[in-house]
Amino acid sequence: MQTELSNQLGVEHAVFGFTPFPAVAAAISRAGGFGVLGAVRYTAPDDLKRDLDWIEAHVDGKPYGLDVVMPAKKVEGVTEADVEAMIPAAHRQFVQETLAKYGVPELAEGEASGWRITGWMEQVARGQLDVAFDYPIRLLANALGSPPADIVARAHEQGVLVAALAGSARHARKHQEGGIDVVVAQGYEAGGHTGEIASMVLTPEVVEAVDPLPVLAAGGIGSGQQIAAALALGAQGVWLGSLWLTTAEADLHSAALTRKLLAAGSGDTVRSRALTGKPARQLRTEWTDAWDAADGPGTLPMPLQGLLVAEAVSRIQKYEVDPLLGTPVGQIVGRMNDVRSVQAVFDDLTRGFERAVDRVNRIAGRSGT
Repeated sequence: MQTELSNQLGVEHAVFGFTPFPAVAAAISRAGGFGVLGAVRYTAPDDLKRDLDWIEAHVDGKPYGLDVVMPAKKVEGVTEADVEAMIPAAHRQFVQETLAKYGVPELAEGEASGWRITGWMEQVARGQLDVAFDYPIRLLANALGSPPADIVARAHEQGVLVAALAGSARHARKHQEGGIDVVVAQGYEAGGHTGEIASMVLTPEVVEAVDPLPVLAAGGIGSGQQIAAALALGAQGVWLGSLWLTTAEADLHSAALTRKLLAAGSGDTVRSRALTGKPARQLRTEWTDAWDAADGPGTLPMPLQGLLVAEAVSRIQKYEVDPLLGTPVGQIVGRMNDVRSVQAVFDDLTRGFERAVDRVNRIAGRSGT
């Protein structure tokens, strides 16, 4: 599974694995892919430094990258407290009533509410990059489109490729105009923030729109056969995220959540604004249903929604309140039926890829390899 882009980065397989877990990122790179660590949860630079140190010690010298959530436009002088003040009292009341309905316990006095979605803020994302550029990362990806021009220039000065996610050909062309090196075409099936165009349609549209830039296909991909299809559509690799959530190296801190992921089918996700305020595919739960109900208050725009529900999500996860417990995940969750090592996943991907290529060769009248 080699392409021009994978050869440029020095990886055996053109499989780019996005994950919030350092152990998974390192294992992906060791297995011959390209591990990409998600940085949005690192609000303290020292925490990111600690985990990048760990990756350096466990990646066996293989290349890896970082994914940030950084707006292209600066918002000067806005603090988290300023944003908190914009949240309506009625929405806060709805959160408390919903938690009370399901008997979700309070956090202990003085206990932090866990991850807060502040990586969107200029100062947080820049702090992450100040740390990351001290490490030999080979790729910087941005989940909110093209990063600011000075960040692109800084990455290029250090020999770091810059990637950006796109949900349409129009978005992809904007990335190309902004000097991006790699476009990730993320289809409707993908977990997390995603658009409305399915991967089978989106991938060739983006490939044609930004030619000759390399394109990675994302969304609904979890087998070697699907990787072969993505390459046939013109992609130079695939970007996989959801597939790693049930690997042995992942650290979800919740046996109940792992169980729900393993039991879920491809129809058990929903594209909802309940988590961040932007449409994000996630497990459908009674929490997402409450926010999407016609008689509810409706979600707030990003980043208000994320700040509003941060403590609630922490409580739901800590106490494993099953009806409300969920996570961002794509429709490929229907294939995630057991816990396997990252290496075992790669073995399955490569075998499936070989079978698909052999099948196409036979159809085309060529002998298999």
